[in-house]
Amino acid sequence: MNTRVLVVLSLFVAMGLALHGIIPPIFGGMKPDMMLTMMFLGILLFPHIRNVFLLGAVTGVLSGLTTSFPGGLLPNVIDKIVTAFVFYLLVLMIKKYASTVAGAGVLTAVGTLVSGTVFLTAAFFIVGLPGGAGFTALFLAVVLPAVAMNTVAMVFIYPIVQTILKRSKIALN
Repeated sequence: MNTRVLVVLSLFVAMGLALHGIIPPIFGGMKPDMMLTMMFLGILLFPHIRNVFLLGAVTGVLSGLTTSFPGGLLPNVIDKIVTAFVFYLLVLMIKKYASTVAGAGVLTAVGTLVSGTVFLTAAFFIVGLPGGAGFTALFLAVVLPAVAMNTVAMVFIYPIVQTILKRSKIALN
């Protein structure tokens, strides 16, 4: 693995962790996961299977350790690893459009929906949903706003990061 790529991916994860830390929980201990945006950014810019596994595993552990969701460690790890590979497969399927801002936005929206669904399903079966909150209520109150937030963030961040990486001569793809 290229050391430059590893450093960039580490920076993405660190920024995602900072974002994850400042977003407050909004319903049932669950909060919109801005770490996903940075994980998706890393996969879009460096779409290699080893990067996907690394990003999914590290992001899952860090978001699980910093979650406000009761018993959320294992559901976070499962969610991020599954979501990383689903997102990667989607990137491969629409490779031609994935490098555009619109494509990145659509992929981020779909990826966030996948993540929210996998997280809530895993949490339901492993630890249960908190305070009697139902799957649908958590999905509507937290996952859908996260879809909007992550998509808007990606649309703004993606072209900026692409430009920075090109100017710094860090190879894309």
